[in-house]
Amino acid sequence: MDRRPIRGRPTRGVAAVLAAGALAAGAVLFGTTTAYADTLFTDTFDDGDATGWAKSGGSWSVVTDGSPAYRQSGTSSDARALAGQSTWTDYAVQARVKPTAYAAANRHVGVIARAQSSSSYYALVATAGGGVQLVRRSGGDPVVLGSAAGGVVVGTWSTLKLEAVGSSLRGYLNGALVVQATDSAFAAGRAGLATSYASATFDDVAVATASGAPPTGTPTGGPTPTPSLPPTEPPTDPGKPIGFASVNALGQNGTTGGAGGPTVTVDTAAELLTAIATPGPLTVKVSGMIALPGPMHDVSSDKTIVGVGASSGVTGGGFNVGLPVSNVTSPPADAVHNVIIRNLNFRNTPDDAINVQMFSHHVWIDHNDLSAGYDGLIDIKRGSSYVTVSWNHTHHHTKNMLLGHDDSNAAQDTGYLRVTYHHNWFDRTPQRNPRVRFGDPVHVFNNYYVYNTDAGVACQLNSGCVVEGNYFEDVEVPWTVSYSGSRGRMVARNNVLVGTSEPGDAGGTVTEPSTFYPYQLTDPASVKAVVTAGAGTGKIGF
Repeated sequence: MDRRPIRGRPTRGVAAVLAAGALAAGAVLFGTTTAYADTLFTDTFDDGDATGWAKSGGSWSVVTDGSPAYRQSGTSSDARALAGQSTWTDYAVQARVKPTAYAAANRHVGVIARAQSSSSYYALVATAGGGVQLVRRSGGDPVVLGSAAGGVVVGTWSTLKLEAVGSSLRGYLNGALVVQATDSAFAAGRAGLATSYASATFDDVAVATASGAPPTGTPTGGPTPTPSLPPTEPPTDPGKPIGFASVNALGQNGTTGGAGGPTVTVDTAAELLTAIATPGPLTVKVSGMIALPGPMHDVSSDKTIVGVGASSGVTGGGFNVGLPVSNVTSPPADAVHNVIIRNLNFRNTPDDAINVQMFSHHVWIDHNDLSAGYDGLIDIKRGSSYVTVSWNHTHHHTKNMLLGHDDSNAAQDTGYLRVTYHHNWFDRTPQRNPRVRFGDPVHVFNNYYVYNTDAGVACQLNSGCVVEGNYFEDVEVPWTVSYSGSRGRMVARNNVLVGTSEPGDAGGTVTEPSTFYPYQLTDPASVKAVVTAGAGTGKIGF
């Protein structure tokens, strides 16, 4: 087998990694186990074209969909795009896939392995009904070799991986083995992408040689991860936060939101605003996009606000978690606390999308998609603390996340603003990723930064930040302790830099986050794949 890497014009970041020898390409894309020996092909489409792809049917083009991606926009035919060599035998092909439309109920989109031609191949596909199938196509209609429930949602990114090793075929969805079959029709062939009377967008395509016995156990639709790719979330209960929101402090035992109270489903602004202001524990399920009268609306203590599916949320207004602004310098007895905000889309907010203020504590902001606001997307200020911001996708916005709002607010903020930021996707958000004043310690780990043109983590005004295990790609200044002339303290370790020669400045001592809570790092080389597959809405079970 020819194992020379093939790329459709690699991005500057990928080329920099290879040239520096900092990370093996196989480790970046497929984890660090011996299951994958060599990377054969990668394409992120960041160069703006699709060099190396042979197209058949459909209408293929490179578009911007959060980042550059490869889209097939027609729904009136079968369409394939193939790459690589016909001599490839045992390998895995992986891609992020977002279905956008199906012409009929029996149509699909997915990834191809061992393609003999544009009409003879194996494929792992997501169906119009949200399931997944292993199929063999030999010139006619696809033959289903195996199927499973999947939960792939139109308009939402999922990661599909198809392994072909000998006669064994194994299909993975978001890192979990969900379907497998045995078939010997095709021994070798190219990799590719497929749509059958459907449209879809594809990104982060990778092919690597595979070897070894299949994993033990029966494939299911549950969270069992493939041993060769990291799971989409670290091994923790997805219904509970890690980080500072999990800490017992200020009279609150972790963050549980509306647990123990009733659940209501809302689909109008009046219903939503009434629910979030209701005293006592309450889970508020938001159905659809709700237009709020703006700008900010108060959330009371002991609330879980969660979106239904991938497309629910709010537009035209945001949430304020906190009491009205005052000059008090210690937490008042009625400070807002124990609030969870998950799985919501925030759009077109005339102020902040989420504002946490006035000594609010134990707040968990998780798996949201936030963009196109006026001020901050997630701002935390005025003595608030014990907050976790996790698995959010922020994009199409400039002033992203502020921690501490003003240089003159030391009296309220010193000793507070303890926040954890993990597994967030800072997607072309120029600044405040976050910008930190006074907070100590602030833990920033396992986030994916891409094309932030001002700064990644800015730690100033005697704040203390631990920045570890993050993946910085084409970031002008990944981290700094001297932003706007006022210095902070920072420990920066085990971060991946791609397309960046100067990381910025760090120094000083910071209290270790492990003093407060346990946590497990995702392999930094895998953070890009893990975060882009797992961050945002539609990734948790609501």
